[in-house]
Amino acid sequence: MKLETAVLERYAEGARERQESLCCPVDYDRDLLALLPQEIIDKDYGCGDPSRYVREGDTVLDLGSGGGKIAYMAAQLVGPQGKVIGVDMNDEMLALARKYQKEMAQKLGGDRVEFRKGQIQDLRLDMAAVDEYLAAHPLSSAADLIAFQAWQRVQRRQHPLIPDASVDLVVSNCVLNLVGDEQKAQLVAEIARVLKPGGRIAISDIVADEPIPQELKDDPELWSGCVSGAFLEGEILQAFLDAGLQGLCIDKWQGEPWRVIEGIEFRAVTVTGFRPSDEPCLDKGHAVIYRGPFREVRDDDGHSYPRGARIAVCERTYQMLGREPYAGSFIGIEPAVEMTPRNWCAAPGTRREPAETKGGRHEGGEEGCCC
Repeated sequence: MKLETAVLERYAEGARERQESLCCPVDYDRDLLALLPQEIIDKDYGCGDPSRYVREGDTVLDLGSGGGKIAYMAAQLVGPQGKVIGVDMNDEMLALARKYQKEMAQKLGGDRVEFRKGQIQDLRLDMAAVDEYLAAHPLSSAADLIAFQAWQRVQRRQHPLIPDASVDLVVSNCVLNLVGDEQKAQLVAEIARVLKPGGRIAISDIVADEPIPQELKDDPELWSGCVSGAFLEGEILQAFLDAGLQGLCIDKWQGEPWRVIEGIEFRAVTVTGFRPSDEPCLDKGHAVIYRGPFREVRDDDGHSYPRGARIAVCERTYQMLGREPYAGSFIGIEPAVEMTPRNWCAAPGTRREPAETKGGRHEGGEEGCCC
């Protein structure tokens, strides 16, 4: 609770006056910044630019949206058919973002941005509704607390802040580290929950190259400064893998550390990945050939692809390997005559006989080696 209070107080102050110590150098798209009010630019605190991953038509969820900088940048990219939802727990930051909502809607030609109050580790609970409940039902007894807890359960189930499978892209800019270590698994699970099948993440955050001592974690200044709550380098990827995401990549990596404390290097990274399809594994005769340069690779489902081998895959895996980040690494081969579908997922390394795909269309067959 002490650390949570420190975060709220520090970012409330950051909404009033710019806090240079919270800034990590980032090269943002100047064309997107040109449309934003200067106050939002000045009072933004981040370590990356996840807006680069936004696609036209996306429904984007910006976790820890603060003054709205990334949300308003994303709104320019999603177009009139897209939508951006910012979630933040800090009333002062929400007020700053909403202050310019009408102005930005006029510039964008439509109101496609919304800001909601919530904790990013609990995207089911609408904290604005909590404020209203507590104003009308102050807690003064154990019975009041039990009634409040029952009300929260109903709210999460019937009126979630962010519904299941409703978002195309989850972005965040240096906020996951502000969530307590004991809640980080829940935070990542919530991100996976709200993604549509095929939905993506672009998470800019700080990672540490060595374990962080408890005395640094207990320091409110370091915690609220986006330092001592950082994931370890490998742990951030494993956390999303454990939550069911795939295709995870460290897409951006800051060469020089942002800060070095007691010999521990803290640097900015951007992690990408996606929620896999919910489609069943159906064999229709597809195959892929891994181009190289590695002798063999494995995907997150455990399938292995020896270099140059014609490997049997189900249609679901075939489609997955044709999209980013895999596109370009595989030659996809469709069957000349599609087989009668059967529920089947190939054992690792299962070969597809050339006769089964001879004459079929080859996808990506004319691309050069990925190396």
